Parts: sequence; structure tokens; C-alpha cells
Amino acid sequence: MDRGVGAFRALRSLAIVGAIGILVAACGGGTTTGGTQLAADQTLRFPLNDDIGTFDPAFLNAAVDAAFAQNLFDGLLKFDDNLNIVPDIAKEIPTTSNGGISSDGLTYTFKLRNDVKFSNGDKVTAKDVIYSWNRAAKAQGDYASDLDHVVGYKDVKGKKATTMSGLTSSDDYTLKVQLTDPAGFFLTEVAFFTAVTGVVSEKAVTSGGEDTWWTKPETLIGTGPYKMSARVPKQSLDFVPVDNWWGSPKPVLKKIHVDIIADLSSAIAKYDQNGFDNVGFGDMNGNVPPEDILRIKAGPKSSELKFIPKVRTTWVGFNYEKGPFAGAAGKDLRKAFSLAIDRSKLVDVACSHGITCAAATGGLISKGLKGYLGDNADPLAKFDAATAKQLLQSADPNKTKTKGLVYQYNPGAFNKAIAENLQSQWQDNLGVKVDLAATERQTFFQRRTKKEYTIFRHSWQADYDHPQDWFDNLFITDAGNGGTGYSNPQLDALVKTADAKKTEDAIADYKKASQLMIDDAAYAPLVYSLGVFLTKPYVKGPQANAFNDPYWNELSILQH
Repeated sequence: MDRGVGAFRALRSLAIVGAIGILVAACGGGTTTGGTQLAADQTLRFPLNDDIGTFDPAFLNAAVDAAFAQNLFDGLLKFDDNLNIVPDIAKEIPTTSNGGISSDGLTYTFKLRNDVKFSNGDKVTAKDVIYSWNRAAKAQGDYASDLDHVVGYKDVKGKKATTMSGLTSSDDYTLKVQLTDPAGFFLTEVAFFTAVTGVVSEKAVTSGGEDTWWTKPETLIGTGPYKMSARVPKQSLDFVPVDNWWGSPKPVLKKIHVDIIADLSSAIAKYDQNGFDNVGFGDMNGNVPPEDILRIKAGPKSSELKFIPKVRTTWVGFNYEKGPFAGAAGKDLRKAFSLAIDRSKLVDVACSHGITCAAATGGLISKGLKGYLGDNADPLAKFDAATAKQLLQSADPNKTKTKGLVYQYNPGAFNKAIAENLQSQWQDNLGVKVDLAATERQTFFQRRTKKEYTIFRHSWQADYDHPQDWFDNLFITDAGNGGTGYSNPQLDALVKTADAKKTEDAIADYKKASQLMIDDAAYAPLVYSLGVFLTKPYVKGPQANAFNDPYWNELSILQH
């Protein structure tokens, strides 16, 4: 997710950081729970550098939004802190042994809990799940293709039907899902509930308006442990626990307060003055300014600075449908712009001298994940200014094609540092002047999805550890999150073959597909990221993991 939240999807198997409770000595007052003394004020405060784009599960496409949505909505299944799939609204995980998966792998039966309620008190039934999934299929948001193996999806996508015939219920608490083909990835898609499969209230959508229901506290109705209590666009967000929430553990935090502060250096200054309890939640972990990281790392609060592997790759995207970089004719120009980048200089400038990221030399799938090509295996990451100039001369001898280029990106210290360094290197190593334009996040994603940009920032944080998450969402023809228009029928065929295989048998095909993208010079790789978090020692609960922030209902504030 350009989260940043996904054919055979295995269970997430990446062994990352487990749950770590950070305790400090109690200093009086508060409430005692399980041998720890809680602060009287159970408010968690942290910043965002831009407003959220949407909380609507049908349209989620950014990790920032998903970090909040996972606390407002539930799905049938979810990922726990150790990245295992566990039941959520469903009573159990369907298997062949419990009768939940048919012998041919085409029918999944989910038994739902009968005590789940929306935040307005309405009971959740199979009808709500069917409504939510059909709505997402009709909406055709960036993750709608997560439902493409459900019978009837293509008819809904093509507007020949309004509901997927593969979704049925025999009673209020039984959901049957029929697939077009066996798909071992299906349960992982269901568990990734903050995109598409999250359950929403038809009553709330109808009363609040199809496009605006999620913007107002009174109609942002979900099933999660928290609900929005206030929102001032571009300024702040507030959340409070849902009374008598049906799940567990029960929320301890009484309020989540989020300030929107464009300058994260100002946010860190507020953190230093105890105005924030964390900097990094809400996918802000890639935007901490390098100078602040170095200062804190060398100072007395270094123990509050955490570096968490975040499986995100950042690259330069090119418009493959129109403009100077389009299609086969634009290959030399795309390659020239990639070879003109010295990644060692880029990392030094944008990543605190290599502390927070590393050069992306092993393909777009991040290092540490299945499908990673290997260190230095991607020739597009090579710095070769001489060859870059030769390719530019061949593709654009009069520099008319590259005149007036604008590199588009969304705000943030990291994104800005990357953009300014790219601008400098393209000028120095190619002699091409590229202007920069920062566009607020929601508009940036919307315009990128519509393929309105010629050259732009792209990134992806894996939703789970399987190459399918990257290819089906980004690289195949008409992928919802691609934003480039890239299309290669040979790659599509390889990915389709790989998607139908077991994970261990599919990796070779995915790597061949990655090689096709390299041969097409479809992108300019930049960096792999490491998440940077500042957390006060009195914040008790799990750390973030490679994919997600901790759930809010697992956190609390200790006396301090």
C-alpha cells in the first residue's frame, strides 16, 4: 500500500518485532491494572504531516489512512501483532478440516460471531458483509481487485450487475463465498480488512452520503474499538473508545488526539516538550527529518528512538501511456533518467547518511521479502552518467521532449529531500532541468491514479510477504495502484501463472516478471526504507511492526 495497505498469498511469515511493553516506575496516582500503574489521563497524542485522504474501506489506498481505519473497522479476519491471521468478526479461520474450505478450493464458508455490533449499536450480520464487499467492487477503488476471484466480480466491474453472485448467506451468521479459481491467497486478502473487505454500515453510508459519510463523526459508523469524535480538516482529528465494544482487549486509552502539522521538525519540537507521546504513528515514520534523527540519536533521549524495518520501496514512476516516457519509444529516456542517479549520494542526503534507508539495488520488492532479487541485482540502480547521457542524446537530441518536465510528489521531509536531490542530479548528470511540485497527499494520489503525471514519486509498503501483493496491485495491466499505465502482456501471463501456484513454486515466475520490468526500464529504483519512531517510555504496548502500527486498544499510558 502506498501507505501505505493486496495469486497465492501465504500467511505473513516475516519474523519482525514482537510485542514489547515499555514500563517505567509509577510515581503516584492513576489506576493499577495487572501490576502496572496507569496515568489518570489516558490520551495518546501524535502528529500527521497532512490530512487523511479517506477512511472509507472501499477507497483506501494509503498507509496513513489504513493506520487509522484498522481501529475503526473490522473484517472477518485480521493480522495480529506477530503478523499471523486470526479470527475477527468470524468465529474461526475456514479450513478444509473444519469444513470452511471445499475440497476443490472454490468455496469458503465463514461462520460469524453473533455478538458483533456497529458503533451505533446495530448488530452485524452476513448481510452487512455482503453489502460492504459488493459496494467495494462497484466503487472500483485502488484495491477493488482484491475481490476479483469472487464469482460475479467481473460483472459488477463491467456494470452488468450490482451484486456478486458468489456471495450468499443461508442465515444471519453464515457467509458463503464462491471463487472462480482456487486462490490460496484469499484468506490473506480477507485479513487485510482495512482495504475493501472492511465491514461498513449501509445505514451510515445512506444517511451520511456515499462520498461524505466517513467525514462526519455522526455517520462514521464502524465495528472497531474506536470512533471519530471530532475532525477539523487540515487541523486535527480526535477519536474515543466505543462504549461496550464487543471485542478484546477492551480499550484503555480514552482519547486519541492527532494534530496535523506540515513541518515534522515542529512536531518533534513539540514531542521534546511533551506535547506528543509519539512521532511515527500514522505512517509518519518515513518523514522524520534527517537532522532531527541525528540530533536525537546523539542525545539523552536516544532510547526513545526506534528503527523498525518497514518493507517499503520508493522509486520514480513514469507515465507509460503518454508523454516523453511512454511505451517502447520512451525506454531509452526512462533508462537515462534512472542511470543518471547516484544512489549513494541520494541515500547520504535523504536518509541521514544511510541510517533510515538504503539504496534499492535488488528490484522493487523490498529486501527481506519473498521475491527480492538480491543485492545489486537490478541494473537500473547502477549509476552510469556517461551511458545516461548517450541514451538521452539518442532519445531526445534537441532536449525538446524533456523540456518543461515537472517531478510531482506529496509533501514530507523525506519526499522533499528525495525530490531536491533528484532535481540536482538530473541537472548535473543529464543537463536536464526538472521542476518540482508538491501536491497535498489526497490530491496527489487521486491524480497519480488517474495517470495525470509525467514523472513522479511512487512507493509501496508491502501489505504482506508475498510478491502477488506487488504485481497484482502495481504492475499488471490496469493495476489499481500503478498510476503509470505500464502494460506488458508477457508479464501479465507470468503473474497469472504464478498467482495460481503455491508460494514456494511461484517465486521463480515472479522474479522472471521482475526481470521483464527491468528490461522495459519501467521505473527508476531509489531506496528501501527503515521506519523511524519516537515513543515516550510511558507508552505501554506493542511496537509497530514491519507492516502496521499497533492497534490502539492494545496501548495505554503509564504514570510518569
